[in-house]
Amino acid sequence: MAQPPSRGIIRMILGNFIKSLTPRQIRGNYMGTDTFGNKFFEIPVSSSSSKSKPTRWFEPVIKDDFQSEMSSEWESWLRGRRKIPPTDEEIARNLAIMEMKKKNAIEVDAKGSLPAPMEKGFESFPLRSEFEQVPGVKTKKD
Repeated sequence: MAQPPSRGIIRMILGNFIKSLTPRQIRGNYMGTDTFGNKFFEIPVSSSSSKSKPTRWFEPVIKDDFQSEMSSEWESWLRGRRKIPPTDEEIARNLAIMEMKKKNAIEVDAKGSLPAPMEKGFESFPLRSEFEQVPGVKTKKD
């Protein structure tokens, strides 16, 4: 019967010792700046490292103020939810959408429109006069 392969624990210890002697990158690569002035850095994963994720951090505008504002695109990159950093065009487009939504919300609020009162019907499905009951078929107001 064939012997199972050994784990090679001595080889693993020696390999890790040699990897620990190789120089590591201490300074991060500059990745960009957000609209608030925070600077973002990254140390990519190297082949000799046992890490699976890159090291990412930011430097706030005011030193030691780590509660400062940060754009959502950069925060998602910083937390590893996205692999590539956001572009300036993407941030500008999202900012324009956000401003448009704020303007529309102010207009709706200025109109003072409240939803129509609920009609009696199925309790789990409220019936409102401004919404269609059947898609594409308008209901007549009484």
